[in-house]
Amino acid sequence: MKKIKEIIVVEGKSDTNRLKDCLGDVDTIETTGSALSEETIKQIKIAQEKRGVIIFTDPDFNGNRLRTIIQKAVPDAKQAFLPRAKAVPKKSDGSLGIEHAKDEDIKQALAAVYTHAETDFQAYDHADMVNLGLVGKPDSHQRRLFVGSELKIGYTNAKQFLNRLNMFQVAPDILVAAVKNFDEGSTHDTK
Repeated sequence: MKKIKEIIVVEGKSDTNRLKDCLGDVDTIETTGSALSEETIKQIKIAQEKRGVIIFTDPDFNGNRLRTIIQKAVPDAKQAFLPRAKAVPKKSDGSLGIEHAKDEDIKQALAAVYTHAETDFQAYDHADMVNLGLVGKPDSHQRRLFVGSELKIGYTNAKQFLNRLNMFQVAPDILVAAVKNFDEGSTHDTK
């Protein structure tokens, strides 16, 4: 299956793992529970600008609440819905969730809204991070902080920073320019 162009917004790690098992190479943003942070909303807005997003939350009260909050912040986001009957856990003490759905139900829910990626984007790897000084240097932490702010992708540890560069498909010339701005700056304001 070709890679899905949009970034799928899900509630948690188990949803991400389930989508990766079902669809292969897919990018997600996790809301990590009912308290949707400003940082996560910013990340969803950037994802919408760069690649588009699909909201795919659990078919329960909390999932609908999150969907409403995200839709208000990102009104042009696509939405995929999984019927409650297709998200029932195998154990009686579990809660409704995407992670319990069958492959065909997940694919059917997303089929109407996703597009295939038609890109020649070359993913970054660890060597790129080293070459740019984003890992392995005494100031790598400050570099990632500065570059993350410049690119509006936020600050994370090195592994997650690499994931974000790839997820948001940051163009090499833009990334190199941000690193160069760090190198040329005498003070590094990372507001």
